[in-house]
Amino acid sequence: MSAGASSQAVLDWIAGKRGEMLAVLETAVNLDSGSADKAGADRMASLFEALMKDAGIPTRRHGVERYGDCVSSEVAYGANGSPHVLLLGHMDTVFPSGTASRRPFRAEGGKGFGPGVADMKSGLVMNAFVAKAFAALKPAAPPLRVLFTGDEEVASPGSRDITFAMARGALAAFNAEPGRPTGNVITGRKGALFYDFEVHGIAAHSGVNPEKGASAIDALARKVIDLHALTDPATGISANVGTMKGGMTVNIVAEHAQGQLDIRYPASADREALRARIREIIERHSTPNTHAHVTNEAIFLPLEPTPASLALLARYQASAATLGMKVEGEFTGGSADSGIVASAGVPTICATGPVGGHVHTDREWCDLDSIVPRAQALALTILELGNA
Repeated sequence: MSAGASSQAVLDWIAGKRGEMLAVLETAVNLDSGSADKAGADRMASLFEALMKDAGIPTRRHGVERYGDCVSSEVAYGANGSPHVLLLGHMDTVFPSGTASRRPFRAEGGKGFGPGVADMKSGLVMNAFVAKAFAALKPAAPPLRVLFTGDEEVASPGSRDITFAMARGALAAFNAEPGRPTGNVITGRKGALFYDFEVHGIAAHSGVNPEKGASAIDALARKVIDLHALTDPATGISANVGTMKGGMTVNIVAEHAQGQLDIRYPASADREALRARIREIIERHSTPNTHAHVTNEAIFLPLEPTPASLALLARYQASAATLGMKVEGEFTGGSADSGIVASAGVPTICATGPVGGHVHTDREWCDLDSIVPRAQALALTILELGNA
């Protein structure tokens, strides 16, 4: 390298921080940060804000009204005006408050367990320490931007514009979602549409005068059948009403019901036509004297492989190979913020975080021995981008 520390110095620095990385990971896992728990998600934001500031890295906190605040940091020296590299990750989890106290972080058999340990608190730690390595050693590299968001699990309603702004003009982006159990990364993802909807009917006694009622549950059930019929394996669209609730008691015709719909779609799908069809099903009067409406819609953008992102994958693979790792790119039906970044025209690789599995369950795990090599592979790739 023409200036600053050598690549080997960066690798050695990261290797020497394994204990610190695991300590931060334990602290992070033991903080509840569910998407609906703003106080908990904000505590996570404070953890990473302090971690970056303590390393002398310029860091900004972005207030978000309903969800967890975002934190952004920038490592830039001698390369002002050059395109930056974006390291991305989310601090929120799918788990409710109290989960961390019931099953806190534990290490067993080389794996770490606990809520969010793989998805994606270990990835956040990895990104932070790669940035800390570059800040400490100042190797020849592009500027780095690191973004920690607080609402990805609910399709990023509060952080989406911040992510777009951080991505614009980037040379490359790496989203630290968990690496696949195989060690592979993700080069393609489906998009997703999330809908909350309510159905209203007319209450009546189910034995005395049921004919005077209009069942919201009956209407909801008919809508579920039609919504599930949107599933089309040939086009890659899948539909799932994941939650339903309604009614007051067994002997009352239900006056109210509600459901939540998850639609997954590939980049090739006509998203606007699909959205129109979903709303038509939800809003139609499927049962007389009932009506329904959407109360919330959230959109994940798909991640589609491009020649530029596949070239970035090749660079990442070469860096990983020097560390003895074989990495391939995969497609998944899961959605992530990498779709937002890619939609800004940025070459993007997802799932560059430490290897993990069984995410969103009480069996979630992270391979603790993968944290250092995955951080090193990321760092080497960034250094190679600086030499391109």
